[in-house]
Amino acid sequence: MKHLIAPSVLSADFANLQRDIEMINSSGADWFHVDVMDGVFVPNISFGFPVLAALNKYAKKPLDVHLMIVNPDQYIERFAAAGAELITVHYEACTHLHRTIQAIHSAGCKAGVALNPHTPVALLKDILVDLDMVLIMSVNPGFGGQQFIPNSLNKIAELRAMAAQVNPTLLIEVDGGIGIHNADSLLQAGANVLVAGNAIFGATSPTEMIAALKQVDGRSIQQL
Repeated sequence: MKHLIAPSVLSADFANLQRDIEMINSSGADWFHVDVMDGVFVPNISFGFPVLAALNKYAKKPLDVHLMIVNPDQYIERFAAAGAELITVHYEACTHLHRTIQAIHSAGCKAGVALNPHTPVALLKDILVDLDMVLIMSVNPGFGGQQFIPNSLNKIAELRAMAAQVNPTLLIEVDGGIGIHNADSLLQAGANVLVAGNAIFGATSPTEMIAALKQVDGRSIQQL
């Protein structure tokens, strides 16, 4: 499959949010990536249901909702009702992960599991067959603009090899420090969904940057 690009709304201009939503709608991007942070699981607070509902009102592409929160189970149905098409929870936040994944599917959403940089992909062995996506965090979650952690490439390759045996259609998403400089290596390692925030919204032309990220195909590309 052709890889997907999911601009991170966390990096958008919230004083002009509708403008940025319409930019993504008209671009070659595939999803809206929505980071929900509670100030407990990660040391930052982002936004909740009102902003998600506003996004859903204007977004013409799927909402990829990443829950960086404790006790995500209690909010799954509300996030689904607010417009989430895919809900990703953290392995580190879920005591009964199978139950959480079942709840996401029961709510009518695709289910993903995110791993922090220190969490081995091998821990997903017993649940990988039930997942639609795994999100590899290539920075420590909580803030945008961090440096990419190089070992993430090894984790992606290991996960892709695991998935080939039990879930070959698994989506592998990567979030953190992603740009035109490392998109090629991420795709070669086995990723097929790239989340980009500052690289897109900080570009002179966000739509051109999205187009460039979509065009990465394993060959050398010119820096923008």
